[in-house]
Amino acid sequence: MSFNTFGRVFRFTTWGESHGPALGAVVDGCPPGLSLGEADIQPFLDKRRPGTSRFTTQRQEPDQVRILSGTFEGRSTGTPISLMIENVDQRSKDYSEVAHAYRPGHADFAYDAKYGFRDYRGGGRSSARETAARVAAGAVARLVIPEVRVRAWVEAIGGDAIDPANFDAEQIDLNPFFCPDAEAARRWETMIDAARKNGSSLGAAIACEATGVPAGWGAPLYAKLDSELAAACMSINAVKGVEIGDGFSAAALRGEDNADAMRPGGAGGPEFLANHAGGIAGGISTGQPVTIRVAFKPTSSILTPVETITRDGAATEIMTKGRHDPCVGIRGAPVVEAMMALVLADQKLLHRAQCG
Repeated sequence: MSFNTFGRVFRFTTWGESHGPALGAVVDGCPPGLSLGEADIQPFLDKRRPGTSRFTTQRQEPDQVRILSGTFEGRSTGTPISLMIENVDQRSKDYSEVAHAYRPGHADFAYDAKYGFRDYRGGGRSSARETAARVAAGAVARLVIPEVRVRAWVEAIGGDAIDPANFDAEQIDLNPFFCPDAEAARRWETMIDAARKNGSSLGAAIACEATGVPAGWGAPLYAKLDSELAAACMSINAVKGVEIGDGFSAAALRGEDNADAMRPGGAGGPEFLANHAGGIAGGISTGQPVTIRVAFKPTSSILTPVETITRDGAATEIMTKGRHDPCVGIRGAPVVEAMMALVLADQKLLHRAQCG
């Protein structure tokens, strides 16, 4: 059995491979009557698009989305919305060596072990190219939650983190790293240039915040808002860790320090004095900003030779040719935003279905 669908009421299914003719998503459960056109989706794809700077893969994909179904006269109809993005700049010949040997850190061996064969061109389904479909679906999800603002930024690259004192939200869209700290962005330029020159890659940490989420979204135990967010972000290619609120740092705190103390706040709900819980308590939103952090591993496709084995089990070395991100986490910020929006749209509709 294959699992390519996420969500309960607002659901999306992604399809396609890195070097196939196209990829895309089918969004189901979207309420009818929402104003929706390709122009509502394209700006988010443009943020994730490859080849926009020397710090990302030089694969040149326009990532122009087409809406094939689910709209009429510029509005959603309540039927499945099919989104398609054509692949126009594949170079499958770059992966001839990958057909015979496994790239350590990549999904090559695991896919072979499961299916008995694999699409080695760019990694097929395991390629980060699949995330373009998520971003397109996430743009539709944002229309379901107009009261919510979702914003993500790169918090660290290669272990070098931003200085919170330098946080400037306006900087996020002014540099190629989605970085809110201009000084850190300048350091990262040097780090990524060096990694690319050395045939290596770097990991990254992405922070994401959703403001305007009302209290009450989510559910206890098996549909917790935080567990849904964790599952959504862990499903992103190259992600190896997700934290909600303070995450692992909370394990070092005392109870009185970790508690999000409350005071009377009037009709809008309580006034919180802290947000260690990341805006979620008992799996349900509290009305505070929902905050998560997502860890992306270094890109597995690198030019540095690494020991591996062939499909026949013989020892060999491999270096991956082609055009790859020296830090796949850079373009992860729009993807994390999309997954946050998709989960919140689903949870909003779930809440409405149960509580009216």
